[in-house]
Amino acid sequence: MKIDLHVHLVGNGSSGNGAWLRPRGIHIYLYQYMLHQLGLPAGSLKGDLDEIFLQKLLLDVRESSMDAAVILAMDDIYDEQGNVHENQGVFHIPNEHVLKLAKLHPELIPAVSIHPHRRDALEELEKCIEGGAALLKLLPNVHNVNCSDRKLTKFWSHLSEAGIPFLPHTGSEHTLPVMNKAWEDPRSLELPLECGVTVIAAHSAAKNAPWDEDGLTTLFRMMEKYPNLYGDTSAFNLPWRSSAYRRILKSEFRERFVHGSDYPVPIQAIWPRVWGLIDGEQHREIAKTGNSLERDYQIKKAIGFEEGHFTRAGTLLRRK
Repeated sequence: MKIDLHVHLVGNGSSGNGAWLRPRGIHIYLYQYMLHQLGLPAGSLKGDLDEIFLQKLLLDVRESSMDAAVILAMDDIYDEQGNVHENQGVFHIPNEHVLKLAKLHPELIPAVSIHPHRRDALEELEKCIEGGAALLKLLPNVHNVNCSDRKLTKFWSHLSEAGIPFLPHTGSEHTLPVMNKAWEDPRSLELPLECGVTVIAAHSAAKNAPWDEDGLTTLFRMMEKYPNLYGDTSAFNLPWRSSAYRRILKSEFRERFVHGSDYPVPIQAIWPRVWGLIDGEQHREIAKTGNSLERDYQIKKAIGFEEGHFTRAGTLLRRK
């Protein structure tokens, strides 16, 4: 199966599923732009966003080369005492919602999100295991989680025993407010790796701007030590991150990278063209593709990713 490992659900709770969306400042315009590039009206943010977005996503999966997409839940933000950081989060997608959608639609695979400082973190993890969770997703820099805090050993050990891989955001973040940039560094993931968790570093810690730290080099070094460490290529079709494609393809670890799009983050063929990864004719053909998921797939194929890059997720995900 060709699987897109990194697809965001977006919703405002209009269908009563418990989701919420509270963008502020410049993020309002950013989210409107993301909806616009999918062909959805900007007014959807305050309309029936749950159903509009879901139907668009299902259509794009079905009309793309992907057999399935992993849909990501998004937990709230908690402090170390297990209290919710009021008004800090921008959006929330409940675990129950992604688990339910995956049962209704076979082309959707559920990734849950559990803040490990929640007082009921282990209880919630058990519920999600029983419900069919295939992956755990967190943004440590946004959720303010030091994943190598020894107090979390029991949580990571339980995740490892359940065979659920972990997809943490790595590298800089511009679509959500960041609480602690220190946790963007892939070196903060050593404890879950030591506990035996299969860790897939989202975005592979690649630079998202010229001034970012070179986390990809760090990731390569860590891959030498940890055979259970992978990276994904989500949101790589952006201005600066596209430059990392060539380094991955030339790396001895190229078979440790997994396909993901970061849908609905914009996917544009112009940036691989700028970096000389595809030629003008390839760019023109790919740019005609209206389906974002298919466009991401076609870009990566044209650049030189082999079939295994798109099917590798199936060997890593927990499937009930």
